[in-house]
Amino acid sequence: MKDQILGLHHITAIAGDAQRNHDFYSRVLGLRFLKKTVNFDDPGTYHFYFGDEIGSAGTILTFFPWSHVHAGRRGPGQATEIGYSVPAGSFDFWMKRFDEHGVTYSKPAEKFGEPYLTFLDPDGLKLELTVSKTPDPRTPWTTAEVGPAVALRGFHHVTLTLASAKATAQILTEVFGYTLQEQHVNRFRYATDAVPGAAALVDLVEAPGESPAVTAGGTVHHVAFRVPDDATLLRFREIIVRRGLSITPQIDRQYFHSLYFREPGGVLFEIATDNPGFMVDEPLAELGTHLLLPPQHEARRAQIEAHLPVIR
Repeated sequence: MKDQILGLHHITAIAGDAQRNHDFYSRVLGLRFLKKTVNFDDPGTYHFYFGDEIGSAGTILTFFPWSHVHAGRRGPGQATEIGYSVPAGSFDFWMKRFDEHGVTYSKPAEKFGEPYLTFLDPDGLKLELTVSKTPDPRTPWTTAEVGPAVALRGFHHVTLTLASAKATAQILTEVFGYTLQEQHVNRFRYATDAVPGAAALVDLVEAPGESPAVTAGGTVHHVAFRVPDDATLLRFREIIVRRGLSITPQIDRQYFHSLYFREPGGVLFEIATDNPGFMVDEPLAELGTHLLLPPQHEARRAQIEAHLPVIR
């Protein structure tokens, strides 16, 4: 059987103040704070992970919070919207909650027959809550303030804005196994049926002539797609090399193994494995409660801890 991408694995974005980022996603949105570690390439900054109880693929949003980062700009060559799946009837709760916490949001609208609510995080990252046409069977993480009737289930879709969608669409269809589902004006919706109803959608928006994206605070750094294991990951690497694209060797990211390449439209793509998961260095009940360092940085723990802000 032909290898197929299983949907979105995680999305990584850039934030400013670390405490503010932590509070918004774990307290206002009610996601689980899964992991407090550092940027492997810049251990002087955190790498935060948010998601469901266990950090299931398709629920994981991660951040590099650089305290003095300048504001980025959404535009072609970038993932510009992150869509979460929420239950029907939850918008009133979320609009009231956004009002209480000073969150900027727009009135509900509809896209491809699905209601959605757009809002911005404290750094200006654009997110959407979407009521899916198809049932979402995922069990959400809940808190005392964000209960199961309204909680975020995980990713519904991600939107990529591009000067031209053609070459990116070819990667999605010819390499990743996605198919075109719907089109409205300049928005094209692609889906994988590998894992129905869970983080299966990618929207391509063509915006020729717009100013190119600036990747900095409040923007998406990269989008990661899911494969089950290392063998599948390496088969995808061979396919991408044959297409003449530059791709990294396999990189151990502690909680998954990854490849990175820039697709023809300019968006940084990652392909990531399900294994080994977030319990490799912390038990389930303690996820997100310790500062975890990759082995290559453990010897510098005291120096790193002294530099990082305390998160409460």
